[in-house]
Amino acid sequence: MKLLMPYITGGVVPGWTAYLSAFEHAGADLIEVGLPFSDPTVDGPTIQESSDAALARGTTPASVLEDLAKVRIDIPLIASTYANIALRPGFGDALTAARVTGLIVPDLPLDELAGLEVPGVQVSLLASPATPDDRLAEIGQRSQGFVYAISVMGTTGERDRLAPSAAALAARLKQVTDLPVLLGFGISTPEQAAEASAVADGVIVGAAVMRRILDGAGPAEVGAFVASLRAALSLVAPCDDRRWPQISDSRASRSAAAADP
Repeated sequence: MKLLMPYITGGVVPGWTAYLSAFEHAGADLIEVGLPFSDPTVDGPTIQESSDAALARGTTPASVLEDLAKVRIDIPLIASTYANIALRPGFGDALTAARVTGLIVPDLPLDELAGLEVPGVQVSLLASPATPDDRLAEIGQRSQGFVYAISVMGTTGERDRLAPSAAALAARLKQVTDLPVLLGFGISTPEQAAEASAVADGVIVGAAVMRRILDGAGPAEVGAFVASLRAALSLVAPCDDRRWPQISDSRASRSAAAADP
């Protein structure tokens, strides 16, 4: 199956970790957990609103990771944050303690990637439609886990259609990496998710999830939305998820659990 990674801002509401279990049960393959930040550079209005809500509750990067350390989720957790948090001393140890296995840092220059070498944590890099070919090849070679393909120039946010640049970027990336290529930024509906995954290996859905949470939807309701994304992706030809063993391993575990009630 194609890969599905929903996003949630850590600490956005009390009991926020209940959404993680809902995502897992709805068929997510990975979960992106945003560490709230006061000045996000790539996040649009919805994610900014969720960060503001989390910060107003007193949420910190440390408190989000402490919450993650207390929950049992059997699919990979991917933290996303900004460079001035990710490069702080001890941040890598905190990720490891929280059982986070992946990291996204959208504002970190490729040349400073060495500062994020954390054993057991894969750093996934971002590529945009404007990334030149030589830089794209380096991103494809140095990324870990997957490559985050930004489907459109701009910030995150819900959009009424998939940008034409998405297919072109996915095709370019597939020429320079064997890792899964996941499309994000603006994927808002099951139909868009299916369209995006037809040219990529999967999708990342953030603002559409967070809009529902900010509007008061509980874990069951948001889980149903994630399940609708999963159903749409299931109609698309499969990708080779063996390229990231953590994903295929977690799927095997879930299949075994379902077969042995």
